[in-house]
Amino acid sequence: MDPELLLDNLDPEQQEAARSLVGPTCILAGAGTGKTRTVTHRIAYGIAKGYFAANRVLALTYTNRAAGELRARLRQLGIGAVSVKTFHAAALAQLDYFWPQFAGVPAPTVLESKAALIAKVAEAQKIRLETGGVRELASEIEWRKFSMLSMDDYAALAPTRPKVAGLSPAKNIELQQAYEDAKIKAQRIDWEDVLVLTLGMLRAEPRALAHVHQQYRFFTVDEYQDISPLQHALLDAWLGERSELCVVGDPNQTIYSFTGASSSYLQNFAKTYPDANIIQLTRNYRSTQQIVNFANRLTEESGFVEPLQSQGPVGLAPRTISFATVQDECSAVAASIKNKIDQGIKASDIAVLYRVNGQSESIENALAQAGIDYQVRGGERFFNRVEIQAAIRAVRAEAVSPTDKPLFQAVSEICRSLGWQTHAPTEPGLLRDKWESLNSLLAITDELPAESTIADFALELEERQRSQHEPIKAAVTLSTIHAAKGLEWSIVHMIGLTEGYLPITYATTDAELREEKRLMYVGITRAKTEITLTWAKRDAVSSRDREPSRFFNQLLARG
Repeated sequence: MDPELLLDNLDPEQQEAARSLVGPTCILAGAGTGKTRTVTHRIAYGIAKGYFAANRVLALTYTNRAAGELRARLRQLGIGAVSVKTFHAAALAQLDYFWPQFAGVPAPTVLESKAALIAKVAEAQKIRLETGGVRELASEIEWRKFSMLSMDDYAALAPTRPKVAGLSPAKNIELQQAYEDAKIKAQRIDWEDVLVLTLGMLRAEPRALAHVHQQYRFFTVDEYQDISPLQHALLDAWLGERSELCVVGDPNQTIYSFTGASSSYLQNFAKTYPDANIIQLTRNYRSTQQIVNFANRLTEESGFVEPLQSQGPVGLAPRTISFATVQDECSAVAASIKNKIDQGIKASDIAVLYRVNGQSESIENALAQAGIDYQVRGGERFFNRVEIQAAIRAVRAEAVSPTDKPLFQAVSEICRSLGWQTHAPTEPGLLRDKWESLNSLLAITDELPAESTIADFALELEERQRSQHEPIKAAVTLSTIHAAKGLEWSIVHMIGLTEGYLPITYATTDAELREEKRLMYVGITRAKTEITLTWAKRDAVSSRDREPSRFFNQLLARG
């Protein structure tokens, strides 16, 4: 096959990025500009042209879902030998491989969650922490480690940090130290330790570093604006003196500074690599012109990247609506969603986004009262559901003995044996949830090539389960804006847009407020055809009237 044919369906800027195969490359990819498409075609083109050896390419992402999506796109292009991993997965694989060689024992086991251990040490010290407080302390531990701060370094900074879980700086430090001590005593490590230990091992053991340099030569990093100092130090170790690096990012979507992420590496890429090829992708293929123009108003002073240019139709004007109470707001949003579904819009094409998890309860109640199915991102994992685990076991058993049945027939028979039927149950509840899950599993067969077998399907499920690449459920999605990053829907409702929520109360510095504005931008750019922004004067939490988000002033200045 002529390698040039791979680039036929890319726009001029995407083609330029795909052809930049030698030396450092920085792709500034705005929302909806086809960055995953560009990156996967660049890798496939580099392999087809003979610049890259597939088994020496490492593509790095931040989430398992992003890694799964990248792998699936590469498979569609006929590329299967490329390693696509999260930073944590790549580091853990190296730690598990090298640790026994240099330490003489297996690598320590990774904690499934910090929360249980934090709660345990807090209880031992007679400190009462609510669930939210445990989560805050876990986040602070992650920030400290991603920022590469020792406990002594952190102790010097602690008084200047935002208060964590209502604790004094001294109690915060005491609890963090107790967590570290308990972890060592249990011979466990957390996910940040995986990166710390891998970096330390590569710096201390030249043979391990030489092995990694031999294994990987060509690196691609997705969402480079979200890289932390710890991840960047590890990437530098993997690269060594080489510069075969392609990074992709958007400074306008930097929304994870609270975890230690820094967009400075993206913004200073050209200084770090003076010979770098810098390409901007600004053609937005996701959203209508009205939505793109609306979102651009929030980025006008950024100056680092060009504004987006919609390639779609003009579309409907974004709507901003105020309500007297949160109940009125959520009832109106639920009624609007029901109207769209009644018109034939798929529930899975609609999302409701908000700033913090606590804002979901009111919209959940309103949707339930309207009889609308919804799923909360971050809820029960698809592959952990009882019926899905049973289906996977049945698929594996069927794959052992070859069958002439078409894939859809084989999988549908398995789903029927577990209670699936052609028509969905009319009433919401457990039976409907089970049907939705099995129906989503069956829908995966449509994503595979026509000649796929049940054995191919079993492998696909194994890959998706490992990477948590979950199918889209036929329901309205409820999500925080942070959790919605990287996703898209035809219709998006952003709710609760008041001072105290967006921007959040504790965002007080200019840098923190700019990040809150970027969060608003990320939310708006999730929408393809319709976006509605709402707020309410009164909610159940505060007895005082709330004010609309200050970001409305910029959005509506020319509205």
